[in-house]
Amino acid sequence: MKTLPSDQLDVLADAARQSPRLRMNHNLHAELSDPIQRLAIAMEPGTYIRPHRHGHTWELLLPLRGRFAVLEFDRQGVVTGRTTLGAGAAVVETPPDTLHTVVSLDGGGVIFEVKHGPYRPFVDADYAPWSAEAGTPQAQAFMAWCMTAAVGDRWPA
Repeated sequence: MKTLPSDQLDVLADAARQSPRLRMNHNLHAELSDPIQRLAIAMEPGTYIRPHRHGHTWELLLPLRGRFAVLEFDRQGVVTGRTTLGAGAAVVETPPDTLHTVVSLDGGGVIFEVKHGPYRPFVDADYAPWSAEAGTPQAQAFMAWCMTAAVGDRWPA
């Protein structure tokens, strides 16, 4: 039996706070080649999840601690869906090939992700063409915009 004890979430959240990317994951799957990927991801506010898509799988997200905004976009950067995990929604499933991002709203937040494997590193085609690379001022501006972006709003890339 695999478990993820509450004190492990504390350790994971501390590691995220100390990470330059402001996030850290703990895999429950044994191998990156496993057919179903299952992981807890501690995410601090300010971490940048570049808008991306998974062409081969849906993605299921559940909040373990804290709140997270999940935004879906069309190819032009218009918000087509927005929900807040941990306040109003307990689970979000993003369909395959849907551009999306996740924004951590609370310090110490941990989200649980499930999707089809095997693990596939992102390639340029997986990212929204209008999205900024990590570590850029545009990426930080985008994350600030996501805090209040509503369905119908368009990122002015």
